[in-house]
Amino acid sequence: MAGTAAMVRVIDTLGEMFADLAAGRTTSPARTVIEHGPQRVLLVSPAVWERRGVGSVKITTLTPDNPGRGLPLIHGIVALTDLATGQITALLDGAELTAVRTGAVAALATRWCAAADAEDLAVIGAGVQARALVRAVAAVRPIRTVRVFSRTRSRAEGFAEWVSDAVPHPVRASVCDSAKAAVADAAVICTATSTSDDTPLVEADWVARGAHVNVIGGTHPDAIEVDPALLGDALAVVEDRSAAREGAGEVRAALAAGTIGLDDLCELGALVTGEVRAGGRTSVLRTVGMAIEDTAAAVALYERAVPG
Repeated sequence: MAGTAAMVRVIDTLGEMFADLAAGRTTSPARTVIEHGPQRVLLVSPAVWERRGVGSVKITTLTPDNPGRGLPLIHGIVALTDLATGQITALLDGAELTAVRTGAVAALATRWCAAADAEDLAVIGAGVQARALVRAVAAVRPIRTVRVFSRTRSRAEGFAEWVSDAVPHPVRASVCDSAKAAVADAAVICTATSTSDDTPLVEADWVARGAHVNVIGGTHPDAIEVDPALLGDALAVVEDRSAAREGAGEVRAALAAGTIGLDDLCELGALVTGEVRAGGRTSVLRTVGMAIEDTAAAVALYERAVPG
């Protein structure tokens, strides 16, 4: 997993990419999704980032019953290419890259939305992605306390023990008995579960005014982690409106209920370029992942490993 310096480099590179995306200097093609069983998915995600002269192709599998086998939820591989020569310059572990870039996208939104002195982080979920989120958010905010809730108590306890060693400054971690207790008064909230349910794990009125929420998990387009009603009262941030409409359960539910309209969604690039400012408002990032994020994260890690 990327250390703090590498994570900051990925966050910064993703910021550059989202600025290019907002300016129309690059695009991110839709992923090819093949369902081959109950919630089992094979995804192929190609993209090129023209300004940086790189492209990538990621093949990912999502198998929700894998944790019960003692296996990771996500497996995959990413091939990074040089557009000038067509050479494949690197092969990266797809599951690890997914965790790093998803954490970095959440950290990028946190950088632009959360209070500069945000110290209290709540995490719902205790898996690989939750760990990447802690590392990423702690790279952009002075996190001092982490409260975690997981339906599996032993995983939450292991997660809390891990936190103190994972963050390069003193952090107090604690396990909560409920999601409500974890998110109470937290300045930053991250949800990263493998839920397939449409019942929220976090209710809207549990979220403190002015908090920033990163919503990451769910195993299919209608899965919901956070009450969709929250989007109507917050700055609702997405990577791309069309992608969110297709793949983000909270967004789909809020649109269907008339709580928000498509134009109410703020694309992350608008925050990066300064077109939109959070201004202390409650904010919610609902990420679904885009192919070009993998390209940006892969080139950031590759250039750090092979400078020049």
